[in-house]
Amino acid sequence: MKILSSKEIHDLDRHTIEEEGIASIDLIERACKAFTLWFTNRYRPGKKIAVVCGFGNNGGDGLGIARLLSMEGYRVQVVVVSAGNPTSDFEINRNRLPAQISCAEWSDSNSETLFSDADILTDALLGSGLSRSMEGTLARVVSIMNETDAIKIAVDIPSGLLMDRPSEGVIFKAHRTVSFQLPKLAFFMPSNDSLVGEWSLVDIGLSATFLSNQSCQHFLVIESDISKLLIPRKRFSHKGTYGHALLIAGSSGMMGASVLSSKAALRAGVGLLSAHIPKSEKNILPIAVPEALTEYDDHETCFSGILSPEKYSAIGIGPGLGKKKETLQGLTQLLETYRKPIVLDADALNLLAENSHLLHLIPTGSVLTPHPKEFERLAGAWKDDFERLEKLRMLSAQLKSVVILKGAFTSIATPDGKIFFNPTGNPGMATGGSGDILTGILTAMLAQGYTSVDASLISVYIHGLAGDLAARELGMISLIASDIVNFVSKAFLQIKKEM
Repeated sequence: MKILSSKEIHDLDRHTIEEEGIASIDLIERACKAFTLWFTNRYRPGKKIAVVCGFGNNGGDGLGIARLLSMEGYRVQVVVVSAGNPTSDFEINRNRLPAQISCAEWSDSNSETLFSDADILTDALLGSGLSRSMEGTLARVVSIMNETDAIKIAVDIPSGLLMDRPSEGVIFKAHRTVSFQLPKLAFFMPSNDSLVGEWSLVDIGLSATFLSNQSCQHFLVIESDISKLLIPRKRFSHKGTYGHALLIAGSSGMMGASVLSSKAALRAGVGLLSAHIPKSEKNILPIAVPEALTEYDDHETCFSGILSPEKYSAIGIGPGLGKKKETLQGLTQLLETYRKPIVLDADALNLLAENSHLLHLIPTGSVLTPHPKEFERLAGAWKDDFERLEKLRMLSAQLKSVVILKGAFTSIATPDGKIFFNPTGNPGMATGGSGDILTGILTAMLAQGYTSVDASLISVYIHGLAGDLAARELGMISLIASDIVNFVSKAFLQIKKEM
């Protein structure tokens, strides 16, 4: 799903109106009906609803929503904030308001009482066309709105929030945001989470032709994308068909990382899996993961190097690895000799950050999976979330590799400048070992012949979905990494019933 800029959304609206031969008020009515359907599916009549409207088309949306909710039996009050000149569509919808709807003009004298008793406060002040911070009357109104105890819902986007760049000043703090057709880039920024709340999309029938032809740099991954990428298994395939992966993970006291990543790789469908582990830890993996082949490092307690890495279809390295000098030497040797894509995680990334002269050795098409702190060590600090996103894009292009920045809405940057946001996953996955599982899945996907981009999109989505399925059954608080592994197979089943 494409994520468009403010200008592109404006162009999309205009193209839809011209393509269908309708008036702009007709498109607004369509949006109002979609919002109202979303609303009535969640909130029963009986609650008092205040709809706060500005003079623009977002305010026109609010007026239309108020009328439709009133028709559904809700108690609705409209508050109009006079700022600027009203649009023609605003005036049309104001004239359509039935007499039973109270419509008050906001002023400083009545500001404390206008919506103080509302159960649900709906923000339709300003829409996606905002280009600067709010000030004056609008800022005062939003400040008062934020102080109410009502459930707060934003129409399309919270007032004061800029779509494509950092926002400052007073911004409406929504519990829920209902966005028309497409998400906004601002929704995926960590600093905006407390402003956007839980967001939903409602379809208002915008032009599919325009969307298909519009070039784009930002995307939201959806389940159908992943279903299309997964390759069904053939009747006469064999274990060699699905690759031979190597995981270099674990060190003395950190063998859980090897166990978790190995189990995940096997659940992700790799044909053969070898695990490279320190000599002193040789008894753990054969017992914990009997399906994995094991090879032993010459060093007793850490990774120091391997012979003949070229025989493997894909290699993943980093979980529980440690940062001993022997491990740095082994990582350097691997980067110098292995030219297929590598999955680099955890301490492999930390070693690269501390030895940046090695970055140019990373094979083209590799996959790096930093969490925010590891990413900062690689790319440097940032002043806001949008700058962080640009640093992510630049690092991917520099390394000619996919860079996966883990977290809520994990960001997947590709060397051609695109960024994909992943919707699966939950806070219960913020637990030790979760990232090791992603490394295992990624390595398995690369070994099976998926491109680094496709492997990344599939792996991140499956990893998050497994966490969601586990949390649904076990809860977020008690979730541990082993639970995520146990639900990887169910995640694949949900995506594609028949493989």
